Amino acid sequence: MNTTAAPRALSQRILETPASATVLIADTAAELRRQGVDVIDFSAGRAAEHTPAYITRCASQAMLDGDTHQTMAQGKPEFRAACARKLARENNISADSDQNIIATLGCKQGLTLALLATLNPGDEVIVEDPCFVSYGPAIRFCGGSARAVPLRRENNFRWTRDDLEAAMTPQTRAILFCSPHNPTGTVHTQADLDLIAEVADRHDLFVIADEIYERVTWGGRTHTSIATHPRMGERTIGLMGLTKSFAMGGWRIGFAYSSPHIIKAMVTLQQHLMTCAGAFTQTGATVALCAAPPTEVTTLWEDWERRCVFVVAELNCIPGVSCEMPEGGFYAWIDITGTEEKSEALAERLLREHAVALVPGTAFGAHGEGYLRLTCVKSWDDLRRGLERIKQGLSSKSV
Repeated sequence: MNTTAAPRALSQRILETPASATVLIADTAAELRRQGVDVIDFSAGRAAEHTPAYITRCASQAMLDGDTHQTMAQGKPEFRAACARKLARENNISADSDQNIIATLGCKQGLTLALLATLNPGDEVIVEDPCFVSYGPAIRFCGGSARAVPLRRENNFRWTRDDLEAAMTPQTRAILFCSPHNPTGTVHTQADLDLIAEVADRHDLFVIADEIYERVTWGGRTHTSIATHPRMGERTIGLMGLTKSFAMGGWRIGFAYSSPHIIKAMVTLQQHLMTCAGAFTQTGATVALCAAPPTEVTTLWEDWERRCVFVVAELNCIPGVSCEMPEGGFYAWIDITGTEEKSEALAERLLREHAVALVPGTAFGAHGEGYLRLTCVKSWDDLRRGLERIKQGLSSKSV
């Protein structure tokens, strides 16, 4: 190939889009490890554990049995049936597996299908600030624009009615939110959902609910799906998956649920863009979803909670740092304002000088300044060693 000629300009959408901070930092940490640097990676939301063996055995046998061909665009009937049973069993949602559910390649792809199905060029989507790093780019790729509404510490990282209403314009088309929340760890209460539902109903908006962390809630809390709210079933698109709760990030399997006309539109998009989710990954996910999680999984979740408690306690022993126990999810949202360092500069210094990778809060939005995000579900050994490095890094300044 000719590499001397000046490259042709790429699309404006990609030229204006930064790399995913969480993936980029994790990739950087992986490259440093490949070079022999003992990096401890707290960046991407990846648990230390492998997928439970009973799930991988099922998928492995499926491949050996020839389950290697494309499926229906909407997903295997048995997988969708397992999703419907899960929704009824755990979320109090009645869903028809043929009309209300589509298999997706994880929540990110489910989000893309949801946005493509509901947005017209120029539409606005309300998002949280801070929020997951891929929301804004995904909305732009689909022709819309993200309108960030702040989550303020003094409001326990929850929207207020005044802030939410002030963000509404004639172009507002949808509200996108995450609960349990990444990165702050907030689990939305009924009052939070009442507010979102009231605003969405009054302004006739779609609601896209990212529920990827719905099974990992702490302190006796439980997740409530906004689709159970009166009048919200027809306008809600729920995104669920197994990436976080079953340590299945590499499987890229999840599902979306919504009203029949929205699912039908998402299936059409799936036919043209991805064809289908993976065949044997759906088979493995069917086993994971078809019944209540076994003891080996719930025991793992209990240990994850202990790790979150440990991390928060250790962080709160460091001068200049404070951290609240997450209500759900598995991230420590670390307040570093007492260090008088900017989040991006501090994250870069900790990686360069102490070989520990965290995500600067600004990666999640302007209101993330003053914070770092740390993934708590790494191994106990990595947690202990990494926290010691963070303590050392915060007790000294770069020279």
